[in-house]
Amino acid sequence: MANALTDNAQDLECELNWFAAVLDRRLKLYFGTENTENSVGEITPPDLSQSNSYYAQFIKQHQLSSTERLVILLALIPHIRPQLLDILWIKNEATERGFTEFGGLQGATHGGFIPTGETLAFLVAGDDLASRLQIMRLFAGDHLFARNNILYLAPVALGEPLLSGAIIISREYLYRFTTGSDRKPNFNSEFPARPIETQLSWEQLVLPFATLEQLDEIKHWILHGQQLLQDWEMAQKLRPGFTSLFYGPPGTGKTFSACLLGKHCGCDVYKIDLSTIVSKYIGETEKNLAKIFDLAEHKHWILFFDEADALFGKRTKVDDSHDRYANQEISFLLQRIEDFNGVTILASNLKANIDDAFIRRFQSVIYFPMPKANERLRIWKNAFSPKAILAEQIDLDRIAEKYELSGGTIMNVVRYSSLKALSRNENIIWLEDVEEGIRREFLKEGRTV
Repeated sequence: MANALTDNAQDLECELNWFAAVLDRRLKLYFGTENTENSVGEITPPDLSQSNSYYAQFIKQHQLSSTERLVILLALIPHIRPQLLDILWIKNEATERGFTEFGGLQGATHGGFIPTGETLAFLVAGDDLASRLQIMRLFAGDHLFARNNILYLAPVALGEPLLSGAIIISREYLYRFTTGSDRKPNFNSEFPARPIETQLSWEQLVLPFATLEQLDEIKHWILHGQQLLQDWEMAQKLRPGFTSLFYGPPGTGKTFSACLLGKHCGCDVYKIDLSTIVSKYIGETEKNLAKIFDLAEHKHWILFFDEADALFGKRTKVDDSHDRYANQEISFLLQRIEDFNGVTILASNLKANIDDAFIRRFQSVIYFPMPKANERLRIWKNAFSPKAILAEQIDLDRIAEKYELSGGTIMNVVRYSSLKALSRNENIIWLEDVEEGIRREFLKEGRTV
């Protein structure tokens, strides 16, 4: 990461020097302090074609124009070299206030000049109206900046000029352009999700062959989906992402499988905290979900919605306005999932709990059954620590055959009996502790041994 950061810093230094020259030329032309016919466009940007920094690669990949590079720099400067814009605080002696043409805002805590769309228009277009009108297109919804959630103009009050909004760069691209790596978001109200991972491997996942085969389909999409969409030119015919439903009893490997998919394919897996998303207030659920999908866009992440019934459950019968709004929420969720270009996994104990409208749009629906006796035996054999010694009375074949337990439940029993051994200052697992652990798990589920 250190090299990536240094490479980015070197290229940004070149870009900032270029920006300073453009700003200086524009101000001299504006105030008439330089007798020149040369425009700011004649100051060529740095040649970064041989650089390997993330910033340079981004410019090359998207073939950014000089104006587009200036937009990015304007958004970056308050974060990396705010004093570069201090000259724009100059006071207009005729009006005893700042120059309207320069745009800019004073932040709540930031002491420097926050550039707006007006700042960009002044820098690039000056008094050229046609060029100024072209500036608006840079912030259109179909532009690269909007499509990839790179930067945008902050909303303005009703009736005020759109270009008076501040130029805001997303936190993700701010991090990439400055450090050369992806930012790992922290759990907060803006992103109520936590990364989940596993140290285990596919060999330790005990599932029926049919279930494993369906998981392979998701693997193939993660690894080869972009090639299918772009190189095979299927983007117009297929959705950009992949959505799957994992359903089955608790402890059968749904979360474990999501973690393994991420580990195998080099993706971060984020488990969504539904308790912070679902709101009783009208419109809040959509806003909360939108924040997650907006941040996850183009990230190569897997979004994992555990106990998804709370969010993706069956639609209610329309009896009142709240029921109608609940159905509107369902429609919103469907649209966001269909537009999302990553992998979405919904987990539920029962397939019947999920709304049919979602299921029809899933690329796969994968059942995680309770393990059979031979599968339970494999789990039992691999479950204990290599430092643990099983007492002679423990017959794992008999235990696997007699007790129908999920993998997660078996691990709870192993935890209980292992801790009992450690509490005795020994490493021998006793049969009575295993049986007591099983009894406790059965009681939790309302069953009897």
